Amino acid sequence: MRFLVPVLLISFIAPAASAQKPLPAPKMPRNGTLATMVREANLYANPDDSDGPISTIQPGRELVVAERNGKWLRVFANTDAPDTRQADVPVFGSEGQAQPISGWIIAKGVVDTNTPHGDLVLFGAADNLEQQAAVPDPPPHVAQEARLLYRRIVTMFPQSPWLPEAMYRAADIRWQIQKVDASSLPSAHEKENYLREQMDEDEMRKVMKYFAGTRWADMAAFDLIDNKLCGDWRGSEKCPEQETTWYLKYVDDHPDSPNAAEALYDAIWRQAAAGDMWAADNDGKRADEDRGHAKAIFDRLQQKCPQSAFTARAASLIYKIDQGIPVYGSSRE
Repeated sequence: MRFLVPVLLISFIAPAASAQKPLPAPKMPRNGTLATMVREANLYANPDDSDGPISTIQPGRELVVAERNGKWLRVFANTDAPDTRQADVPVFGSEGQAQPISGWIIAKGVVDTNTPHGDLVLFGAADNLEQQAAVPDPPPHVAQEARLLYRRIVTMFPQSPWLPEAMYRAADIRWQIQKVDASSLPSAHEKENYLREQMDEDEMRKVMKYFAGTRWADMAAFDLIDNKLCGDWRGSEKCPEQETTWYLKYVDDHPDSPNAAEALYDAIWRQAAAGDMWAADNDGKRADEDRGHAKAIFDRLQQKCPQSAFTARAASLIYKIDQGIPVYGSSRE
């Protein structure tokens, strides 16, 4: 699920697909019951809150419930190390991985593998947090908490019908966070994609591997296009023209994707922009070719997705082309 800038909130729909390739069986703890929190909770050294907490447990953190004492639970809490790109993982492992801590928490807000409809509870809690992350100036950490709750569905409820969407949403939140971070680096302005900070593709590719042929795999493949795009075009028509081919190939490979209309619009905008760039370089023939290509893609979009908002947006671009109004650069006379 996308958030931050821009935000794409996938509708909360009933699940309709299961993994086509079995996921590796999650490891269940031997010393207790796997669980997580849907609220922030204090962790105490003893089943008594008079001495003050020793730590705070955020929503989505992995817990193992080892003992129950009235309203209190003795847990091992995984403090969860920050996400790391696969390419940045040391060859011989990391000595700085977070270690679980133990203590007592009040049982309120704990969901474990035996909670009735626990997967649905976690998905709803994650979806609520993800929508909070979409508003301007969101509360801190809500996007990461949503991601962790989606991840808990994967590890705690591997048979859940919500599994594929939860797995995709967790991957997409991570992708969007990394995308924003990468855009803030000086390398974001490099023209060649391989000179820019790349988003980690590992989780997206797992969605495509285990749910091939589903809408979630289609959406994961759409996200992956980000790593292929130029940074700053720097006046090179090659960039928008090459990016057009990526989007058209995507639609050819994923014709039923929820992102098909968006991909076709992205291709139209790039061909229109390339036409303006060629015109600025006084190459009218190449400008007409790319603008004609934009119109041909628009015809395809109209036929495929006549009611899509992206079709309406594309119609506006084609109108500007016909009126001689630049879509790339200044449109002022």
